Amino acid sequence: MFQTLYSYFWWERLWLPANLTWADLQDRDGRVYAKASDLYVTLPLAFLFLVVRHLFETYVATPLAGLLNVKEKIRLKAAPNATLEKFYATTKHPKQADVETLSKQSGCTVRQVERWFRRRRNQDRPSLLKKFREASWRFTFYLIAFIAGMAVIVDKPWFYDLREVWKGYPIQSMLPSQYWYYIIELSFYWSLLFSIASDVKRKDFKEQIIHHVATIILISFSWFANYIRAGTLIMALHDSSDYLLESAKMFNYAGWRNTCNNIFIVFAAVFIITRLVILPFWIMHCTVVYPLELYPAFFGYYFFNFMMVVLQSLHVFWAYLIIRMAQKFITGKASGGSVVEDERSDREETDNSEEEEEGTKNGPLSNGHPVLNNNHRKTD
Repeated sequence: MFQTLYSYFWWERLWLPANLTWADLQDRDGRVYAKASDLYVTLPLAFLFLVVRHLFETYVATPLAGLLNVKEKIRLKAAPNATLEKFYATTKHPKQADVETLSKQSGCTVRQVERWFRRRRNQDRPSLLKKFREASWRFTFYLIAFIAGMAVIVDKPWFYDLREVWKGYPIQSMLPSQYWYYIIELSFYWSLLFSIASDVKRKDFKEQIIHHVATIILISFSWFANYIRAGTLIMALHDSSDYLLESAKMFNYAGWRNTCNNIFIVFAAVFIITRLVILPFWIMHCTVVYPLELYPAFFGYYFFNFMMVVLQSLHVFWAYLIIRMAQKFITGKASGGSVVEDERSDREETDNSEEEEEGTKNGPLSNGHPVLNNNHRKTD
């Protein structure tokens, strides 16, 4: 049964144009072609990426956070309460009827129960240092990947003439630089998928999973079907804006607000140009239209372009969030009138009554916490 499924999976008509077989892509005369077995190494490399990430965050990102004066907010902790903690394990946002029931069961007032849940939710939110370390790691990888990607494709004829992407397809030999670019990119996205449960969770958590899975499928499929030239263009295009977003996050967490906002505007412009203009009107036009001039459409052609549409749909979704943030910045409606907040992030919850009750004991409060002295922060 396994052999039958294996045969169906690797049926040439699924992966290659008509009249071509896997025998046509066998290494010969000094020409090397992509093989499915080459990608086995990406799984152990993904775990190696996780180890490198841990070392980077510990020995590079954490000291860097100290140099940039990344400070944690002082969060008021929820008092131990077995009854409320048990309910919190099932849902973090109790309805009003549940609050009233919990009030009777725990001996607390309704106001105290509501405050307890606010504090408890804030406790579970990721720390500023965790966010900074994660952004630092992604910034470093995306920047290096973008530079490496440009080095791989900038001297190739298909970088300047997209019709060259399909010249001679699929009899296109693989270059060593293309091999390593693919292996490193795919390994990194596997590592993102493996760590997504422990990374900072944002409102687009499900979309992030879809993005990582679609990216892994696209990279793998383009390798199997020898869409390598198109694949390198697509990967470099995606890396061109990601490092800007991560650097804006880093400066935001460090309190460099003007720098953060300026980088974010540059990121928004690059993202929209690359993901909403170049990708659909150049790259997708290249993958949809040009191949049909050379061979009839086959399953792989439809599958690859379907996955491209999935990615493009996510780009439109994220562009909507980015434009909302950019609009708030431009119109001065961002928090504090000067900093852009990530629309995908959960925010610290406020409690005005808590401020009133504890303000006299602990001094001025901001957002339920003692005010931090921000006079020392850099603002460019």
